Amino acid sequence: MSYLFYNMVMWLGKHLFRLVKTSQAAFSSNTSKFPKFALGQHNLLQSIQEEVGSCQKRKIWIHISSLGEHAVAYPLIKRLRSDNTIVVLTCFSPSAYEVLKERKDGANYVYYLPWDTHNNAKRFLDIVRPSKVIFVISEYWINYLRELNQRQIPTFFLSSLIPRDSYLLKWYGRPIRNAIPKNTGFMVIDENSKENLHQIGFDNVIVAGDPLFDNALSIADSPYEDEIVERFCSTATGGVFIAGSISDNKDLEIVSQFANSHRNVKCIFVPHEISEENLNKIKYHLDGWAELYSDCSKDTDFTKRQVLIIDFIGALSRLYRFGRWAYVGGGFTPYLHSVIEPIVYGLPVAFGPHIYRKTTPQQMIELGIGKMVKSPKEFNIWIDHLISDKNEMKRIKQTALGYAKSNSNATTRVVHFIEEGI
Repeated sequence: MSYLFYNMVMWLGKHLFRLVKTSQAAFSSNTSKFPKFALGQHNLLQSIQEEVGSCQKRKIWIHISSLGEHAVAYPLIKRLRSDNTIVVLTCFSPSAYEVLKERKDGANYVYYLPWDTHNNAKRFLDIVRPSKVIFVISEYWINYLRELNQRQIPTFFLSSLIPRDSYLLKWYGRPIRNAIPKNTGFMVIDENSKENLHQIGFDNVIVAGDPLFDNALSIADSPYEDEIVERFCSTATGGVFIAGSISDNKDLEIVSQFANSHRNVKCIFVPHEISEENLNKIKYHLDGWAELYSDCSKDTDFTKRQVLIIDFIGALSRLYRFGRWAYVGGGFTPYLHSVIEPIVYGLPVAFGPHIYRKTTPQQMIELGIGKMVKSPKEFNIWIDHLISDKNEMKRIKQTALGYAKSNSNATTRVVHFIEEGI
């Protein structure tokens, strides 16, 4: 991929957004992500100018892709934000934007990322004037990086995982490598990532661990109440199973077949995408009584409801506290979702086979607190064993809690590196 080709793609994207804007009425009822993101680009820089442009306080810009990356960044945001420092957060995902713009305990300002053109990057940085910039995980926006490089603004990558097959190490990753300032700070998850970055000329690297443990542990320690979920779980005689971030048909096949064959187990399904089509598909696969959360009230009789489908975003990390076993979706795609969120409650966790973009799933398998499954049969065999073996469940809980605690405090290392590392 050449820089010229990259800019052609950005130029086409920018004009496609304009087309969406001119056809706004046609998209007014569309719940898919692209129209929301495209419409969110309209007058975006003007809004940022009006809200942030006159602020004279020290500013730190943090960019995330989605809510998953926000869970990594959130402990850092809390530590960096102060009376003298404001945090400007940009995101790529409409679902993340819609949740985070309403939060009062996170960043001072939340925006979509202005599309990565040369002019947008210059204007955004002229407006925000960040003292430092943090990209979470693997967000490489070439025009922003080139402009940050030219302005010599300290830039960091948080929670990076750079395996041997990373595109950053390939020939077609050269435009990205050339855009990243050589003194950029990388806070990586493992030693292999550090070694791989050294091979391509990046030496300002620390193995910081994964701040997602700190965020998940903090959430687990915080009080949380939900009358509907609590009443639903109180009717469970065979335990509660949590199916989190169900992402594709394979995930749905595994968890729905489990629910259909274990009627005495109450199940909470949390789909990754909330849409009428997706919710109807989930209900179609379930033979037993399933109920949408939004259709429930204080008078709902849950004795005949086996599955509660959560049709809102943002509560999954807290809902795991109600479970005894968990399945995390996304493992049949390259994007397995957070397996850390359930283990901080001591839950055994199953997931699909594509685990190699993260280190935690393999470590969980080695400790016997996680299970990679490829079919409904494999999953049912695993969970049936756990249902019948109380001693193994006790061991898993103790091991999972110890593992989570041993991986805490990454945020402290990250904050020290950001403040002192460059």
